[in-house]
Amino acid sequence: MLVGVSIAFILLMKPFFGPIFWAVAIALIFHPVQQILLHRLGDRPNINALITLCVCMVIVVIPVLVLGGALIAEGMGIYQKIQNGEIRPGEYIDQVNNSFPAIQAFLAQFDVNFSELRDRAVSAFLGGSQFLAKQALGIGQNTFQFFLGLALMVYLAFFLIRDGSKLVDLLIQALPLGDERERLLFAKFAEVTRATVKGNLLIAIIQGALGGIIFWILGITGALLWGVVMAIVSLLPAVGAAIVWVPVAVYLAAVGDFVPAIVLTAYGVVVIGLADNILRPILVGRDTKLPDYLVLLSTLGGIAMFGINGFVMGPLVAALFMAFWGIFIREFGHVTHDEPQPPAPDHGRGD
Repeated sequence: MLVGVSIAFILLMKPFFGPIFWAVAIALIFHPVQQILLHRLGDRPNINALITLCVCMVIVVIPVLVLGGALIAEGMGIYQKIQNGEIRPGEYIDQVNNSFPAIQAFLAQFDVNFSELRDRAVSAFLGGSQFLAKQALGIGQNTFQFFLGLALMVYLAFFLIRDGSKLVDLLIQALPLGDERERLLFAKFAEVTRATVKGNLLIAIIQGALGGIIFWILGITGALLWGVVMAIVSLLPAVGAAIVWVPVAVYLAAVGDFVPAIVLTAYGVVVIGLADNILRPILVGRDTKLPDYLVLLSTLGGIAMFGINGFVMGPLVAALFMAFWGIFIREFGHVTHDEPQPPAPDHGRGD
């Protein structure tokens, strides 16, 4: 009955999974702020939680809403220009091919048809712009649902910030794994969540901002949109933001704008590229850093399972998987010695 009721409760909460997840993430990330207020203002749970939530709103929620509104407006503008024929992706690719015929010759060595590759690239670009326009239209049509989810997230975050420690103690009492192991698991969950959400998102925002700034300086159309796109793809290893700025640099060189092309290339390699290598070990930490292939697979799997939230939830699940199995191996794994020792039946482990 306990398992059945628990499954029924999880299914009941499924429509609100996104707001619940982000409320938990906010409570974990801003928990240090709440602790600082606790030491300075004393034990005032409601006031401390309210101030912490206001800090979160000012630092995170309001800027994201403003940026999202500007992104939707700019994305819709670019989509309209594509529909009106003002932006022609196929012509841009043909311009690059005419300026650098060696590209087509190089691809021919690997039996890659340039025309077919061009058509696929144009279809992908058109499909991406159409998807963005649909998402913007969907948000506009479901404004009430969007703000309902936002309000629910903020409401839950307040109580999780205020009563988070009590909820953890309650879960420790309920779970039958042993209090010490449970506290270790919860501490690891909090550590991995903070590192994954705060670190990866912050790095993505920084790389997207750096890319958007250089696009704006060079006068490239849709700098804000491309900055957000670079922030999103920077979550993917191997490709990252380079999948956006490299084609733009090649096109600038193809049309004869060699100075902007050189500036963009140098900026992309030195500034945008090194930002990940320098900041990730600091913000994420080496213990919670996942292999690149696991980040790629978990990100794509997270998007397929959780939608847009999967950019964060996928790597988070993978990081927790690795962390919890590491704890399990340390707790219950047997160390191999050169001379195996017989087990001592009187000193077995187990609670």
